[in-house]
Amino acid sequence: MAVRSPVGRKFLLATAALAAATLLLWSALVQHSQTAKDKLTDLALTETETIGLYAWIAVGSALGGIARYWCSGVAARYLGATFPWGTLIVNVVGSFMIGFFATLTGPEGRIFVGSTARQFVMVGICGGFTTFSSFSLQTLNLMNDGEWLRTGGNIGASVMLCLVSVWAGHALAAGLNSLK
Repeated sequence: MAVRSPVGRKFLLATAALAAATLLLWSALVQHSQTAKDKLTDLALTETETIGLYAWIAVGSALGGIARYWCSGVAARYLGATFPWGTLIVNVVGSFMIGFFATLTGPEGRIFVGSTARQFVMVGICGGFTTFSSFSLQTLNLMNDGEWLRTGGNIGASVMLCLVSVWAGHALAAGLNSLK
């Protein structure tokens, strides 16, 4: 009989809880989006709707931050911590996610998603997940350590891969949008 470590069980429980919370939140956002679709002519948010929007963004930021921490830890464990692989991976994946979601759910998109749901994903989750401030600090640390080749590699790879990734997400969603 295999014995799992407490860390493994905690990870599985946290993942299941995060998945369940995400499904519940998504269901609520889809329902809210349908209501928003019916009220498209009224662009002004009430005070209650504004507070709700901030709450959704806060929840999305928390989910994105948790995902970033996990992804960075996995990258450091498997790829090493001498180069900021986790930050690079997170920024590339986050760039793909925001490019894909923005195009898929935009005005010409295949899926209608209300502004609250778009803010939840793009400002909340993607904003909490991506790590430009971490990228900046880690790049400065590489510079301070005299690691000029790694500094240039981190800057070049981050900028180019993130631009390619946001374009790839956009292109994939645009292709899906054009399907009948």
